[in-house]
Amino acid sequence: MTDEIKPPVPPFDSASAAEKVRLAEDAWNTRDAQKVALAYTTDSQWRNRNEFIKGREQIVAFLQRKWRRELDYRLIKELWIADGHKIAVRFAYEWHNDSGLWFRSYGNENWEFNDAGLMKRRIASINDLPIEESERKFRWPLGRRPDDHPGLSELGL
Repeated sequence: MTDEIKPPVPPFDSASAAEKVRLAEDAWNTRDAQKVALAYTTDSQWRNRNEFIKGREQIVAFLQRKWRRELDYRLIKELWIADGHKIAVRFAYEWHNDSGLWFRSYGNENWEFNDAGLMKRRIASINDLPIEESERKFRWPLGRRPDDHPGLSELGL
């Protein structure tokens, strides 16, 4: 659909970019691949680690595969910088595999949006760090991060 609008829309200032980042974080924390995919253009192009993904159908398949592997996933995103139609984000998320081993994954994303506020390009670089369960910092109930939970900077990440 070409008339979709996903506010806030570009050009972004720091406030609207921060809102866009929090909305993205909230959506990803639902772990609902169909819902998350609606924030992207139908022909969106991704590079996620070493995987190249194009279009919503591939985005949904990728996210479903991701969240079958990355259990109890909790994510925090933080605005790095915004300019016009582009936003740079840093993030961290915690998850465990089916063997119960915990990880904190760190990364950066570069986002580019169309005029309607849909993301047309996402480039993500991510590294995984094994952690002990006792080292976890993201302990809110699954779903949206509570407003009073510290962000990445406050957590020293």
